[in-house]
Amino acid sequence: MLTPVDVQIIGSELALRWDDGRETYYPAARLRAASPSAETQGERDIFGQQHGGHGPRDFSGVTVVGWERIGNYALRFDFSDGHRTGLYAYEYLLKLADGMQV
Repeated sequence: MLTPVDVQIIGSELALRWDDGRETYYPAARLRAASPSAETQGERDIFGQQHGGHGPRDFSGVTVVGWERIGNYALRFDFSDGHRTGLYAYEYLLKLADGMQV
């Protein structure tokens, strides 16, 4: 599994350097919109019913103001709008960088 070895907040972007030398860049507004949190994505109950999740929104102007490494598998970001509950698994971040719909 690839692991970020350097995390930098550069203006309105987040830059990651991975242990294979690859560098990926993320606009903060896109990271915020793609938050894997239940608040953003919603969650399903045992019957498959979707609860919560506000769907697509415009997060223009939102920035990353901090971050934290979670174990050996994810990063958690603090956003300027107060959001800080999504755990971004490394695999998820790589998919976002590749432009895949996740």
